[in-house]
Amino acid sequence: MRWKLGTAAYKRVPSRDAAMDPDLETPAEKTPDGGGGGAGAGAGPSWRRSLPHVCVATVTSFLFGYHTGVVNEPLESISADLGFAGNTLAEGLVVSICLGGAFVGCLFSGSVADGIGRRRAFQLSTLPMIVGAALSALTNSLEGMLFGRLLVGAGMGLGPPVASLYITEVSPPSVRGMYGSFVQIATCLGILFSLLVGTPVKDIDRWWRVCFWVSAVPAVLQAIAMEFCVESPQWLYKCGRTNEAEMQFEKLLGPLHVKSAMAELSRSERGDDGESVKFSELFYGRHFNVVFIGTTLFALQQLSGINSVFYFSSTVFRSVGVPSSLANICMGIANLLGSIIAMLLMDKLGRKMLLVGSFFFMAFSMGLQAIGANRHLGSASVYLSVGGILLFVLAFSLGAGPVPGLLLPEIFPNKIRAKAMALCMSVHWGVNFFVSLLFLRLLEQLGPQVLYTMFSSACVVGAIFVRRHVVETKGKTLQEIEVSLLQTQ
Repeated sequence: MRWKLGTAAYKRVPSRDAAMDPDLETPAEKTPDGGGGGAGAGAGPSWRRSLPHVCVATVTSFLFGYHTGVVNEPLESISADLGFAGNTLAEGLVVSICLGGAFVGCLFSGSVADGIGRRRAFQLSTLPMIVGAALSALTNSLEGMLFGRLLVGAGMGLGPPVASLYITEVSPPSVRGMYGSFVQIATCLGILFSLLVGTPVKDIDRWWRVCFWVSAVPAVLQAIAMEFCVESPQWLYKCGRTNEAEMQFEKLLGPLHVKSAMAELSRSERGDDGESVKFSELFYGRHFNVVFIGTTLFALQQLSGINSVFYFSSTVFRSVGVPSSLANICMGIANLLGSIIAMLLMDKLGRKMLLVGSFFFMAFSMGLQAIGANRHLGSASVYLSVGGILLFVLAFSLGAGPVPGLLLPEIFPNKIRAKAMALCMSVHWGVNFFVSLLFLRLLEQLGPQVLYTMFSSACVVGAIFVRRHVVETKGKTLQEIEVSLLQTQ
């Protein structure tokens, strides 16, 4: 099913209302910086007011990236110290148990975010991350490591969906794509930082314990900083706290844009029928189409094999005789570079074009890895394997990485946004769990050429799916998107 959206960047309020109240603005043009501070008619909301709040929210994504890569380099040292060296299933479990915990945490993220608000949900997510990191650093057994990673995963499952909600809801439309890209950039920085922190693991005994302790610092800082951030105006409005929603809009958009923002919220409420939505209702009825798009998009994102690259790149690099520390740093730089490019293009090219191009580029890159797995090619196989991984990471960070977490909160109506994101992220974590758990075993059983070809095929399917089903949301307000989608169903 396809939907067509209007081309106006801001949905205009009725002219009679605008005439009655000069504060109700109908900005038709945007300044290059996204609004220029909101001074004067015709200028959109300034991006500067919401930037600090978005930056604090992305600390969750930094932690997600850090815990994604923290066991990459130290995995051999951890397995040797804790007595399960050579057991590929146990090594895979150390990686994937974190994702299992994330799946559980994510299931409750929608209810938590709707129940206590976005800010408190952020703070709650940091608690298991801090405790789990401490347990992982102190343990002397495989069981202790697994329990610590499980707790960390619970925090990882709760935080990222709330971050996607929060950033989408507090960002002005003109820069929402750029701000949404901050999530991926923060994730890249977290992965790169974990690789840098893990570099001395071969030279310093039990350095892997330090790697886990380091992750507790940003978690504590986020819990404190979030106390000074705004609450989501959409959540406050949905709870009936209209006056507080107006105050938060004033902090985010400036006083000149408060009434127009509140008018948009009121319109979206009138565009819906006002009933509360149960979790089970996401699987049928008028909301099913957008939820189907979201869950399928996240499943294809993980079936591309991206996290098998992040978790086990050191193993792959060593198998072709390449120093893993240097290769991992290059991989982190490629990830960061692609994310920065995506940030610059998100609000210019749009979400859909970046997604399609990213999936096709990923399919090509994974194909290079499949060819490079043929050891009869000699030195060429090394270049194809390592080059394929770096290109794959670059391609992922251009679209398939940052876009889903931004696009889905945009197309989900306000009434179902938190629950729908929880469901979609649960699919993300569930598929991620099984791919990570089974990757090394499948690599042994099927061989790299077959496995990489399967990943490449999933990327092609992803590009086709996006082309057929995903809508473009560039430059639209959340309320304009919601009303347009409801009117077409």
